[in-house]
Amino acid sequence: MKAMVLKGICDLRHDKTPLSAVEMPEPVPGRREVLVKISACGVCHTELDEIEGRTPPPVYPVIPGHQIVGRVLACGPDARRHAAGDRVGVAWIHSACGQCEHCRKGQENLCPQFRATGRDVHGGYAQLTTVSQEFAHPIPDVFTDTQAAPLLCAGAIGYRSLRLTGLENGQKLGLTGFGASGHLVLKLVRHRYPDAAVYVFARNPKEREFALELGAVWAGEVDHPAPEGLDSIIDTTPVWRPVVEALKNLKAGGRLVINAIRKEAFDKEELLRLDYPLHLWMEKEIKSVANVARRDVTEFLQIAADIPFLPEVQQYTLEEANMALVELKEGRIRGAKVLNLT
Repeated sequence: MKAMVLKGICDLRHDKTPLSAVEMPEPVPGRREVLVKISACGVCHTELDEIEGRTPPPVYPVIPGHQIVGRVLACGPDARRHAAGDRVGVAWIHSACGQCEHCRKGQENLCPQFRATGRDVHGGYAQLTTVSQEFAHPIPDVFTDTQAAPLLCAGAIGYRSLRLTGLENGQKLGLTGFGASGHLVLKLVRHRYPDAAVYVFARNPKEREFALELGAVWAGEVDHPAPEGLDSIIDTTPVWRPVVEALKNLKAGGRLVINAIRKEAFDKEELLRLDYPLHLWMEKEIKSVANVARRDVTEFLQIAADIPFLPEVQQYTLEEANMALVELKEGRIRGAKVLNLT
């Protein structure tokens, strides 16, 4: 099968072709697994973290990609949940132990044996993949394959982040960074919390314009003060400075939710500039988001289908994966980037 593989850590500022096009053996589904013929795979900032070594794969080469949509081609022994031809999605959560205290509570995202699609096992920048039947999600008919792909991570992790803010209708939410996840959160808030106001902080003028098009009440630079105090803020950026700036904009008792698997180190001195009275006093909170659980994916897919709302998508071929990644690194984003393998 055709695949784009990562063979080692590299710096995307200098290496514009981190992935290599190769032919690989077709995977064979194991017990309780399904073989999926991939039709679309979203391109996520987490792939940049893998490529640049902030969350490196344990083994190379690896096929990245964890927003996978395709159709079941075959079922392994004891796999009866899906049938050949079923359309399914595979998210960042590829597997968990199912036995630990976190798994028993439905918090598989915190499982010590959590394995990530496209990092710990081969992912979706390829024609085929395998996954346990329990971690393959039915895709609602309302979405095309390319529309569904970003919902599996950008959407699901955005949904988890929004739940963790505790946002109530009528409150004010900030979004720092406005890529795939941010634009889906904004769409979700507008439908579920019609009286809530969304304020967007983004370095790219085009992202700020896009946010206003989608219904943000205000959009400014990352270091611009919000017109008024915010009840909660979701940070989706890869760096530290927006965290410090966001804390300034929180009301007393406000909560900052950091939706990032890692933060780049080049501006880590920003953390040393935390001023307790300015940034943290008055019972402000900081909460991180770790991965997604199956519940996040299942619930978000159903919510998005019921509304329904659709992501904005830029499409690329499998062979154009490097181009999509470089554009993501350089901040050339409008909505979500998706590889179309059909």
